[in-house]
Amino acid sequence: MLTAILLMVFASGCKKDFLDLKPLDQEVTSTFYKTEDHAMQALVAIYDVLTYQSSPGKAWAPFVTISDILSDDSYAGGGDSNDGQDENEFNTYNIPTTSLITHSIWIKNYIGVFRANLLLEVIDGIDASDDFKKRLIAESKFLRAYFYLEQVRYFENIPLITETIKGPSEYNQEQNTPAEVYNQIALDLVEAIADLPELVTVAEAGRLTKWAAQALLARTYLFYNGVYNAELEANGTVVNRAYVLDQLEDLITNSGHDLFPEYETNFKLAGEFGIESVFEISYGDTPAWWDWNYVRGGAGNLAAQMQGPRVTGSDNWDRGWSFGTVSHKLVTDMGNDPRVAHTILFEEELDGSLNKGYQHTGYYSKKYSSDAEHWSADGQFELNRTCNHRVIRFSDVLLMAAELGSGNAQSYMDRVRARVGLESVPATPENIFTERRLELSLEGIRYYDVLRRGMAYASQELTVVGVRGPKYVDDQQVFDHTFNTSTKGFLPIPQTEIDLSAGTLIQNDGY
Repeated sequence: MLTAILLMVFASGCKKDFLDLKPLDQEVTSTFYKTEDHAMQALVAIYDVLTYQSSPGKAWAPFVTISDILSDDSYAGGGDSNDGQDENEFNTYNIPTTSLITHSIWIKNYIGVFRANLLLEVIDGIDASDDFKKRLIAESKFLRAYFYLEQVRYFENIPLITETIKGPSEYNQEQNTPAEVYNQIALDLVEAIADLPELVTVAEAGRLTKWAAQALLARTYLFYNGVYNAELEANGTVVNRAYVLDQLEDLITNSGHDLFPEYETNFKLAGEFGIESVFEISYGDTPAWWDWNYVRGGAGNLAAQMQGPRVTGSDNWDRGWSFGTVSHKLVTDMGNDPRVAHTILFEEELDGSLNKGYQHTGYYSKKYSSDAEHWSADGQFELNRTCNHRVIRFSDVLLMAAELGSGNAQSYMDRVRARVGLESVPATPENIFTERRLELSLEGIRYYDVLRRGMAYASQELTVVGVRGPKYVDDQQVFDHTFNTSTKGFLPIPQTEIDLSAGTLIQNDGY
C-alpha cells in the first residue's frame, strides 16, 4: 500500500493550498505515479517531513530546540530533572548511543531522503509536461540535500543513499565519507538552482525557489569548508568560495528579498513568507490535531511549545514547557544590543503564574515560544502552535556574503546593523561572527557556527562553568557543562541502527 507517502497536510491557511491534497487511501503502487496529481502528492509527502519533530516511540526533537541546547545559547530545561533528562544529555555532551532524541533525528532525515529518492525514480513515468517534471525534480533534489545536510552535520559518518532500497540485500548500507555526502548535497543544490523558479505565487507560499537553493548551498559550503578545510565538487563543478559568493551576490541583487524595517517582524505572523524569509518551513493548526500517540501527524511547531514558559492564567503566554531555557552567557554576550528585546523573553515580562522548572534561568526564547499570537484556533493547544520556522533569513545571506569576502562586505554588514539602529563597525571576520551571534541567536544556527571555527574555539565557547545569572534556581553544578572535544561535536550513531546493520555501521569517535 502507498500509505508510506500519503500524508496529512502540514500547513494552514490559503497560503499553503498547494499542499492541501487529500490522501487516496485506496491507491496501490500498481496504479499510482501516473498523473500530475499523483506526483504532487508524492512531492507534498517530501515537504511534510520538513515538519517532523518526533518519531513515534522515540522522542521529540525539534531542530531549533535541540541545536540550541547543544550550543551555549540554551540549557535543557523542562519541568524537572527527569522531564528534561534526554535533553540534558545534549546540554552536557554526555549523549548515550541509545538516545531516543538521536534516533528520532536519524529516522526523520532518512524518511525524507527515501521519499525524495522515490519521486526522483518515478517522475519520468508521470504523464506531465517537461516543465512540471523539471520543477518537481529540482524540489526533490533540494529537499534531499536539506535532509542530508541536517543528517551529516549531526552525525558526520552516514550512509549516502541516492536510490530507494530494492530488497534485503541492500539493507546494510556502509557509511560514506563526509566529502562524498557533502559533494552530493552540493550537486543536488547546483542542479536545483538551475531549475527552481525565482518566484512562487501566494497560493504556493512555502514552495522552494532558486534563491533558497543558493542560500542553502552557501550554508553547506561554509560549514564544510570550516570543518574540513576543503572545497566542494559537484560532478565537475568546483564549488569554492568564489562560486558560492557569486550565488549569494545573485540572490542579494536579483531576488527581491530584503530586510524587514523592524527586526521583530521576522517572528510574527505578519512576517510569515515575507520579504526577509529566503527559506521557511510552514507550521499551523490545520488539520486541528489531538493525537498524542502520533504527534507528527499534526502541523504544530513543537519548538514553540517546548520553549515557552510554564505560565498559567496569562493573557500573553500559554502553558509552555520551559525547555531550552536561555543561558546567562547569551544574555551577557548580547548586552545592550537592541535585538535582545526581541530574542530573549525575560521572567519579569510574564503575567500570570510562573512555574519555575528545571534549570530555571529567568530567560526564555522569544523567537519560538508559546506567545498568544501563535495560539491555535482548534485542536490540542500544545500540538498546534502556529509558528513557522524561518530557516534562512536575508540577514543571514548578507552576513554569509560578507564572510565570504564580498566587495560589498562592509555595506552588507552595515545594512544588518542599521536595521536595528547600530552604527557601523569594520567588517572583519571576528566582527562578522559576532554579528551572526547577535542577529541569529536562538534560531538553531549558533552551534554550527561554533563548530566550523574548530575544536579549540568550540571548547572555549561551549564549555560553560561557573556562569550564574541572578535568576538561576538550583545548585551551580546543574548549570555547568564541559564540551567533549573527542566527539568533534557530532552525535552518536543510534545503537539500534548499528545493531540492525549487523556491524556494517561503525560508531562515531568519542562514544
